[in-house]
Amino acid sequence: MKKIMAIAAVSLVLLLSACGNSAIEDFEHTDQRGEKVTLESLKGSPWLSTFVFTNCTTVCPPMTFNMASIQEELAAQGIEDYKIIAFSVDPAIDKPEVLADYLSKFNVPDESKWHLLTGYSQDYIAEYAKDNFKSFVKNDPSSDQVVHGTSFYLMDKNGEVAHNYDGYGDVPVEEIVGDLKELLDESE
Repeated sequence: MKKIMAIAAVSLVLLLSACGNSAIEDFEHTDQRGEKVTLESLKGSPWLSTFVFTNCTTVCPPMTFNMASIQEELAAQGIEDYKIIAFSVDPAIDKPEVLADYLSKFNVPDESKWHLLTGYSQDYIAEYAKDNFKSFVKNDPSSDQVVHGTSFYLMDKNGEVAHNYDGYGDVPVEEIVGDLKELLDESE
């Protein structure tokens, strides 16, 4: 019976992996500059995406640092045609000015490429993360923290998830940069 369950689990993982790219649902949110950002406005070039919040005491600061490191490598290779999107998982706290202050604490090579998004409810972002990125967002009832996934997602020019990576621990910077370059080459 254990062998059958193991085969079923592996089959399910392979089936889900074979589903390929999936387009995310349209959105319109506000970034740290108070500007509207939509899925449509991001189409045409690849972008990196993740989930963070400014009051985070665990994974978000290292994840933001890691994203800045990816941006440093992109800049070192002369790659300019991309954006970085971070959805806040604590939008009641993360107003545009709070997000701008958070980002200013990191040494990002080009802040203009970053869009830290807010302007929605936490219930909305929990559903959006689950439905579009297969990720989770949930309040920790014993603290002011929000539990969420730590992946980075590389989106293609059509707003489809092309790849996902560990954004917290062993971040594959070179692989991410290489995959982004491939997407740029495909769109030429």
